Parts: sequence; C-alpha cells; structure tokens
Amino acid sequence: MSITLADVRDAADSLKGAAHRTPVLRSRTLDAFVGAEVHVKAENFQRMGAFKFRGAYYACSRLTPEQLASGIAAYSSGNHAQAVALAAQELGSHAVILMPEDSPASKRAAAEGYGAEVITYDRYREDRVALAAALCAERGLTLIPPYEHPDVMAGQGTAALELIEQAGDLDALVVPVGGGGLMAGSATVAKSLLPGIRMIGVEPRDGDDTKRSLEAGEVVSVPVARTIADGLAAPAPGDLTFAVNRRLVDEIFLVGDDEICDAMRFAFERMRVVIEPSGATGLAALLSGRLKVSGRVGVVISGGNIDVSRFVSLLSR
Repeated sequence: MSITLADVRDAADSLKGAAHRTPVLRSRTLDAFVGAEVHVKAENFQRMGAFKFRGAYYACSRLTPEQLASGIAAYSSGNHAQAVALAAQELGSHAVILMPEDSPASKRAAAEGYGAEVITYDRYREDRVALAAALCAERGLTLIPPYEHPDVMAGQGTAALELIEQAGDLDALVVPVGGGGLMAGSATVAKSLLPGIRMIGVEPRDGDDTKRSLEAGEVVSVPVARTIADGLAAPAPGDLTFAVNRRLVDEIFLVGDDEICDAMRFAFERMRVVIEPSGATGLAALLSGRLKVSGRVGVVISGGNIDVSRFVSLLSR
C-alpha cells in the first residue's frame, strides 16, 4: 500500500478550495547562518495551524456517505485531532478523538471547538491503537490514523509538492519526522520530481525511533519520548510509512529540546512567525550548526499550535 506521485497529485486536486496554499518564507539571516539558500514552507499558516489538515481532509473526503454519517475516530496528541475534527465538520460528519492526558490544553480546546468529542488516555501506559479499535467497534466509527494510511500520506505530500512548485529545484529537503506520514508523502514527491535530492528527516533526540529503524532495516520501538516536541513522540514508525521512508530517506538528524527552543526563538525574532516545538525541529537542525547543507534547501515548518504561556515559557529557557 505504497503511494505514488500521481496519488499526491490527486490529493492536491481534492484539496483545492479546502486547504490553504501556504507561503514559502525567506530570511537572509537564516541563509547566512546556514550557508545555503533556505526556503521555508510555512505550514503553521495551514488551516487549524498545521500540515495535518491536508492528510486528514483528503482521507475523510474519500469515505463513503455511510461512513461519514456514522462518524470518524482518530488518535492524536493534538494536531491530527484538530485536523480530523475540522475535516469531519466540513464534510458534515462528527469526530471522536483519543488524546493523551498531557496534550496541550489549547490543542484539546481547539479540537472540541471544531465539534469533536475528546476522550483522554495515558500515553505512557495505554495502547492508543487498541483503544481506538475498541472505540470504533463499539460505536461503528471509521478510524483515520495520524499517518498509517495511504490517503493520509498522499495528502501530507501535497505540502512538498507545493514547495517545489513555489521554490523550484532543491538540493535538499528537511522534514520533521514523527510517525513518518509527512516524510513519506514528501519523499515520494521530492524523489519523483528531483531524483538527486537529499531527503533529511529530523527527530527529537529522545524519540529516535525512525533513525533506529532505518539503521536496523526494520521497525524498532522506543519508549515514548519525554520531549517538548510532543507531536513527534511516536514510539515507532508506522509499517506503511517505514516501507516508503526506508527506500527514500537519506538520513535522520537528531535535535535536542534546547535546540528546538533556539529555533522557535529565531523564527519569532528574525522571521516574525510562531512555531510549535514539533514544527520547529527542521529549522532547529539547520540552525544547530551540526547539519551541513549547501545549495538550495527546503525545510517544512509543520505547525504553529502553541498557547501563549507555553510559548513564552519555552523561549525563556
């Protein structure tokens, strides 16, 4: 159940009029610091504040009228929850979302604001996949997972498709990696259009499941990461996403929480944009001084959903 460039183009057609065509930002200061021409795909300006709307809406739009009438389920630490809630609302359905108890309050409030019913669980002790399966069986809901779904991957890939259309040829593309859906879609597009491009994924240092999996050649699980980048704290990559990423991703780079905070601060002070920790990891990799790139480089800022108090607290570290 892999995806192709044609699948992503189909998703792009379906998203016209539903998702925003987000801007590509430039910064001379960033270029000088990195030593490359950096093109920043600002998915923090996407509807509901993150790239997740692309995959959620496309996957939900392909459900049957009967499935939409019965309702949609999802599990997420926040952004996919909001995306499915908004997509369900737009398509005349309703959503039931499993969210970790320690998800940011602003993300839960946003999901509920889009009309979703939120059920919490303990991400460190309970299995969200099993909980979701039981919920769907009990209520007759259709599950739209955050990344382990070909339509979700294809929808997420439209961000990279737009970036290449807007910025032109790239020598490298830097993408945050959680479950791997954004990377799988992005790598499918980028390697199809630009075969020589260097695909660089970025994970939190304490949540390096994809890096370990690529090194081992098989899916490897790690303890749920305790990191400020909660949206990337997946214990293991998905089977479907890993099958794509093991073929197309060139390397995985790790960043620490302090480097993520530095990137958030840089984006705010120098580029006047607000980025959540998970969304800042790609920029953090470029600003760390440890990732060496050259030429024309794209980086996806995957989201900007963070409340004021947490934003101020993290930038004050």
